[in-house]
Amino acid sequence: MIPGVRRLRLEEEYFIDEGCHIVEVSNSVADPALSLARARVEPGVTTRWHLLEGIAERYVILAGRGCVEVGDLPPREVGVGDVVLVPPGIRQRIANSGDTDLVFFCVCTPRFDPAAYRDLDA
Repeated sequence: MIPGVRRLRLEEEYFIDEGCHIVEVSNSVADPALSLARARVEPGVTTRWHLLEGIAERYVILAGRGCVEVGDLPPREVGVGDVVLVPPGIRQRIANSGDTDLVFFCVCTPRFDPAAYRDLDA
């Protein structure tokens, strides 16, 4: 890891086919242990079922409310301050059940690699 400061740049947000908007905050080969992204799901949207092979993920809910499904667990309502734990290789999706954007940080360990992403709705 190289010392420094990474800034959240909302102007760099992009849409992914999974159904949400992403801003990469920190995802670098110089810091392979962890990546951090900000995700935004619009009201009424449910992301696609997907999993990450070999990567654990945590959602830290920052704004809004939703319903998350992880593996075979029953759906759970989530809101500000909640942390969702997703082990490697476990299917997941989240729905925005509110009337404002659902915003959360995605913390991946090791760092997110697009090659590990599997779309299960394809």
